[in-house]
Amino acid sequence: MTEINLLDRYPRSRRPIAAREASVPRERDVARRFGREYFDGERTQGYGGYRYDGRWVPIAERFRDYYALTGGQRVLDVGCAKGFLMHDLRGVVRDLRVFGLDVSAYALENAMVDVRGSCARGTADILPYADDSFDLVISINTIHNLDLDRCKQALREMSRVSRLHTYVQVDSWLTEEQHENFERWQLTARTYFAPDGWRRVFDEVGYTGDYYWTLTE
Repeated sequence: MTEINLLDRYPRSRRPIAAREASVPRERDVARRFGREYFDGERTQGYGGYRYDGRWVPIAERFRDYYALTGGQRVLDVGCAKGFLMHDLRGVVRDLRVFGLDVSAYALENAMVDVRGSCARGTADILPYADDSFDLVISINTIHNLDLDRCKQALREMSRVSRLHTYVQVDSWLTEEQHENFERWQLTARTYFAPDGWRRVFDEVGYTGDYYWTLTE
């Protein structure tokens, strides 16, 4: 189990925290439906327009290099949204077999055409795959949207369906300022801790994969 930031090449932008904070109480229920409003509605409701722009390419390259991915291997993206990372993983590793799962019917209906047939609708705590089905299972900013018991089960499920590697990224904070900004910003997370709290959860469920934190600057 290694703490490693595999999204360190993801471009950062200044978040409009004050504007989001003012709308959080009325927008949280809307965002948690994970429909059009969350992906392509106003910024106060979620992404404010989740469109492909190539920013996941360097992340796909990081996963390729860190896990030495090769053609023929199988990768699962839990919480794949519109399949941007799936698309880019296929682009940087020839013949890689990439699959995705997401709770959002809207996201899957609007997924990138080349990966749409490899996506399934479902929840992270009930993965519809056999044991040891994948060489790498990834989940970025997804399992913290479940309550604690389901979040724990999602970690167990990721471990169950992976025969080699797992990587999870979840909301957390390293400073009190980041904690305060997170509380002002977040719309969908139901389970969140400082790093030590997450590590206790990992230990409790026997999660031995890699991990890192999404920080609200």
